[in-house]
Amino acid sequence: MNSITVTELAARTDVPLIDVRERHEFATGHVPGAVNIPMSEIGDRMAELPTEAFDLICLAGGRSARVGQALEARGYDVTNVDGGTDAWIAGGFAVEVPQA
Repeated sequence: MNSITVTELAARTDVPLIDVRERHEFATGHVPGAVNIPMSEIGDRMAELPTEAFDLICLAGGRSARVGQALEARGYDVTNVDGGTDAWIAGGFAVEVPQA
């Protein structure tokens, strides 16, 4: 499976980003534009996944890598974000927090 850094992710403008963290984690802050499809729900929400290539992110990169391997085995073109949201925040990139 391919992987990219958060710096490379920041430069991408045309690739969908799926955040596989749980809903409560996503609500604390996420990469702007990311769509939340939690790892625990992905099996039931496969129809929501992009048909084109997309990126996957989680907190540190482990969960998204596991999801990516499973999706790649099903024919999806996925790229994992190394270091996840933690690396994104540590890199000083903007974070979006949903308004209640």
